[in-house]
Amino acid sequence: MRKQQIEAYLNGLIPEKGLLYDAMRYSLLGGGKRLRPQLAMMAAEALGGTETDALCYGAALECIHTYSLIHDDLPCMDDDDLRRGRPTLHKQFDEATAVLAGDGLLTLAFSIAARAPLSSDRNLAAVTVLSDAAGAYGMVQGQMLDMTLSAESPTEDILEMYRFKTGALLRAAVALGCIAAGGKGDELEAFSQNLGVAFQLQDDILDVVGDEKVLGKPIQSDSKNDKHTVISVIGIEKAREWVHKYTDLAIESIAFLGEKGTALSALAKGLVEREM
Repeated sequence: MRKQQIEAYLNGLIPEKGLLYDAMRYSLLGGGKRLRPQLAMMAAEALGGTETDALCYGAALECIHTYSLIHDDLPCMDDDDLRRGRPTLHKQFDEATAVLAGDGLLTLAFSIAARAPLSSDRNLAAVTVLSDAAGAYGMVQGQMLDMTLSAESPTEDILEMYRFKTGALLRAAVALGCIAAGGKGDELEAFSQNLGVAFQLQDDILDVVGDEKVLGKPIQSDSKNDKHTVISVIGIEKAREWVHKYTDLAIESIAFLGEKGTALSALAKGLVEREM
């Protein structure tokens, strides 16, 4: 039900006519777990708000996430041909269109958050969270770190990259849910921080041992691109232990929520076992 709400909302964001809009819709509506908007909705409900309150903010974040995937797939970055089981956007259209579609989704996100049917104070706080998470102090910095890590990089530097590249948007999702519920945004910060590390670790594991047909994207892309990951340092088995460790830390941090944290705990546990 939650995912259906998200899909319906996303489907209504972009017109269906025009090359730019076609490209934006191709990526935004091309599938995916919708993890970030679901996190926002669950966090809002856990803090006494409603999932509907957080839907706009979650959709805005999904636009930013999709833009990041479009640009991440470009030849100048990871140079991938497949995303979610379909040709990447620059393969389906062309590189220039992919860049512009990504730009369009990034800026659309702020419009969605600024115009959300909540108070102006909450919308301002949401826009601030989005800009911090997406920019040079968040995901973009993580992408830069990802491009500059080497075989000599210590494990802590790799984990720091995780906290920026993947963790920033996951922390933002939870923060946005808190804001939608009337909170400050940092009530569940420990949960989102640990979840972000566990999520990226599992991603790196799947990049080595995953099923390309299930993942919907090429495997072993990190090794092909000479990327240094925790897996190359500590190995698969230790990485799996770390996934469970950070997941447990995330779940322990929301024990104070009691039954209200059930959905968030279940989601965290599910990410440990995911195959895509």
